[in-house]
Amino acid sequence: MKTILLCPVLLLLLSVVLPAHAESVSIMTFNVENLFDTVDDEGKNDETFLPLSAKSSKAHIEKCNKIAVEYWREQCLYWDWNDNVVSKKLTVISLAIKQVNNGLGPDIIAFQEVENSEILERLRNEYLAELNYLPTVLIEGNDSRGIDVAFLSRYPVIEAKLHDIQFPESEQSRIGDTRSILQASFNLPDGSRLTGFAVHFPAPFHPTVMRESAYATLNDLLKEIPSDQPVFAAGDFNTTSQENKQQDMLSKWVRPHWEIAHDLCIDCLGSSYYPPADEWSFLDMILWRATDSWRMTSSHLANNSDEQQTEHGTPKRFMLPEASGVSDHWPTVMVIERKEL
Repeated sequence: MKTILLCPVLLLLLSVVLPAHAESVSIMTFNVENLFDTVDDEGKNDETFLPLSAKSSKAHIEKCNKIAVEYWREQCLYWDWNDNVVSKKLTVISLAIKQVNNGLGPDIIAFQEVENSEILERLRNEYLAELNYLPTVLIEGNDSRGIDVAFLSRYPVIEAKLHDIQFPESEQSRIGDTRSILQASFNLPDGSRLTGFAVHFPAPFHPTVMRESAYATLNDLLKEIPSDQPVFAAGDFNTTSQENKQQDMLSKWVRPHWEIAHDLCIDCLGSSYYPPADEWSFLDMILWRATDSWRMTSSHLANNSDEQQTEHGTPKRFMLPEASGVSDHWPTVMVIERKEL
């Protein structure tokens, strides 16, 4: 487990910019689909996300040609992931975020598919500067592509930890492209603590038992949090509608422990769409454990910026060479409010 402790003096200085009381807190989960910089990260499979000028070497071409899926192989060989493309990607992500709270953005954002803290700091400092988010919370994990989960928040983070998922021995050969669970404790203006987990569970092509292991690990972590402390988990849980129907995943692993934000999302079909099966799924979820002092009051999709929808009304992934779209996931937002005691 990797842990970050933040300086108490820094927390005090940061807290003066926040209101004295927070009657409500908005939380977003956003899979930003391959938010990479343009630099080759040694030891990671990030070759697709490099400028075309860096893709001419024999070593690069040989590595790309080993990719079995033709679509991904062509991206690795021919996508020109340059500075202009990254700037466009950051711009459309920022516009999606600014849909919330009348342009102010959500109070806390859990991200998935972020390469490193540097690219997220670019988003914060260059594209969201007026929204007053505090420095990125990201602890590097072991995913083979180099993608991580992270938080941006207007509330100071007291502590952050990264927890490995406990997979069965039979699946150890598959864990190279999986992500650990990021836990962070947020200091609310009234001095209370809100704990959040940012997650990105194993992809649907992995066996169900791997996602069940991820749910079990998350629920074990939940048990360690005092029952009077509000807790949320936000991210890409990768549980498709089909898997949920066949394996009853939410009833088994989620509803006994959590409330589900999208249960309150009126007329929401899902946060992602799989065209071959014409299937909507809430791959992206926010889970909530209520307390006597805080409750979940609403949920919605933040999917109305110009670049987020295809002509068919489905999520529009970010594509080259046109550099259009945002992500193949729509952000989900939950609002919690303080109860009147």
